[in-house]
Amino acid sequence: MKKNSSKLIVCLLLNVICISVMAQKDIYEIRTYLLKSEDQVQATDQYLKDAYLPAMHRLGFHSIGVFKPLANDTAAIKKIYVLVTYPSVDNWRKTKISLQNDKQYQSAAKPFAEADTNKLPFSRIESALLEAFPDHIKLTPPSIKVNGETIYELRSYESPTDMLHFKKVTMFNKGGEIVLFKRLDFNAVFYAEVLSGGHLPNLMYMIVFENSASREAHWKAFGAAPEWKKLTADPFYESNISVSHIDSILMHRTEYSDL
Repeated sequence: MKKNSSKLIVCLLLNVICISVMAQKDIYEIRTYLLKSEDQVQATDQYLKDAYLPAMHRLGFHSIGVFKPLANDTAAIKKIYVLVTYPSVDNWRKTKISLQNDKQYQSAAKPFAEADTNKLPFSRIESALLEAFPDHIKLTPPSIKVNGETIYELRSYESPTDMLHFKKVTMFNKGGEIVLFKRLDFNAVFYAEVLSGGHLPNLMYMIVFENSASREAHWKAFGAAPEWKKLTADPFYESNISVSHIDSILMHRTEYSDL
């Protein structure tokens, strides 16, 4: 009897471990390269394409997104966004160490990392670390055919207080906002809470559209959806004040991006 009980306990523990592993939420890093000239854009493109992505691929990361805002050509400060998915914060930390010890990467990255200060390849680099929402725990590549017209929309919702931020996050998860996005085929890549970075507290998510007309039609359907009207009428979410600032960045993927 004791032997059978021991087996049962072991099985239960294994099930708990398996469930815990299965339920582990993705960790995302969004790195933003701030650039002042087309020369810097080209230098950063070359570094990402020829040094960073190949090194990350060697480490087993194959779903790296690299994007440029639609307004880059005319913007005074141009940007390149890099999205990387990690299984844990510890893995993110260890990956940085692995890159430092990768001689092939160090050689390929040398022109970028050791650039002459009179010809810098970038102005600044910003980084945010995020944790996936419980109702969308893993990165989902776009299911649509990606081409030159595909629009990637990166959205950031800042809240004025931690409590209002909590309510907005709850609105996405238990409230059913993610379910609504899914019903309307918004092609969500991720939904996540920002753990570290600027503009806290805030959440971010990325959705994908076939083209500009598709994006306009999707958002029109979202605004008219009865689920959305019900959510915004619920006093718990305080939707009129739960978000103090929204950034919406429309982007195209680079030709070397994985996503």
